[in-house]
Amino acid sequence: MKTSSSLKGIRIIDLSMGWAGPLAARNLADLGADVIKVESCENFDWWRSWEATQEWIDEDGAEKSPAFNSVNRNNRNITLDLSHPEGRELLLKLVGRANAVMENFSGGVLPKLDLSYEVFKKVKEDIILLSIHAFGSSGPWEMFRAYGSTAEQSSGLPHVNGISSDPPMMHHIAYGDAVAGLNGASALLIALRHQAKTGKGQFIDLSQVESLLPLVAHGITEFTANGKEPERNGNRSEFFAPNGVYHCAGEDKWIVIQILNEDQWLSFQKLVGAPLKEFGDLEDRLSKLDDLDKIINEWTSSKEAQKLMYVLQDAKIPAAATHTMSTLLNDPHLNSRNFWQWLDRAVVGNQPNPSAPFKVNGERLPIKTPAPTLGQHNQEILTEILELNQKEIDRLENKIGRAVQQECRDRYRMP
Repeated sequence: MKTSSSLKGIRIIDLSMGWAGPLAARNLADLGADVIKVESCENFDWWRSWEATQEWIDEDGAEKSPAFNSVNRNNRNITLDLSHPEGRELLLKLVGRANAVMENFSGGVLPKLDLSYEVFKKVKEDIILLSIHAFGSSGPWEMFRAYGSTAEQSSGLPHVNGISSDPPMMHHIAYGDAVAGLNGASALLIALRHQAKTGKGQFIDLSQVESLLPLVAHGITEFTANGKEPERNGNRSEFFAPNGVYHCAGEDKWIVIQILNEDQWLSFQKLVGAPLKEFGDLEDRLSKLDDLDKIINEWTSSKEAQKLMYVLQDAKIPAAATHTMSTLLNDPHLNSRNFWQWLDRAVVGNQPNPSAPFKVNGERLPIKTPAPTLGQHNQEILTEILELNQKEIDRLENKIGRAVQQECRDRYRMP
């Protein structure tokens, strides 16, 4: 695999934490950007942990988080105390040598540190700042704190999922973070192109909630057109039948079957045979959904999900066996596309990493390095980018607190 050079020479200072910002940064790092993640020993990325107990520290907890390790690959890492004047000054020097800065703090954090787009522009006129906030950087909710799931609730997404007899259904996988991260990467790529063409920077104000709104656009459209909220039908559809998840042979084995047109229905009816003879066109099937789903469940329950998927696909019927985490890891299709890349990482050992979901000229973008340990690249960033000599580094460590720096080294295995 060849290393991607699409963004070679682009440097991004990543102040973000959790999922949204780091996911945006990961996409650009995969394309060759030099992403420098800034943390501190006391205010580390919350995806390492929400809090540090002594037991967690003693057991290298900062390096064991699967979530952190999966989303921060191909980055470098430096620890800076931004609440200290000289730590803040070092950050600004890094910004002066970068193309863009990213952050996803709540609205009051950067002002508290006396950092902003205007401050960054003073050290680098063409700098780009990407701010990913739950509700954006303006408006009456700009200072509200939120996470991916609360952003999901505010977007209305839980009101178009689940079934009508249940409360609004949360997914609990923080769609707000993931969708905002992908939008953030796209916006930053556009801003970098603008920067290259015009020599000008930009402030990108990205809202997690607004990123999610396209997922509920059909409900908004229906309300404006018909004056009613969309009905919550669970796995069923008011436009297709059958449309559901059906049990297969074995424990927790399922298959999704979706009939989109009458040709597919006739093919499916032929495969299942006599039990489906009593069902007619779409209108008739929609009126008998309970009976229809019962018959299909009886038919699928004795069949192996993967084999049935191929039978249905061969008949041009949309179908997919559902995956669990273990089956995804060993999926022959993903493995044939070299999707999982295994890398050795400090503390956790050899671990699978998901590739970028695209190939370039038929080749996977290689994951060059696993997620960095806390402060792993302090020395090289301070010397090679900020051009500090060892005497200056020693002075800073003494002034800011050698004890804190040594604690980082001891506890988090910094070089």
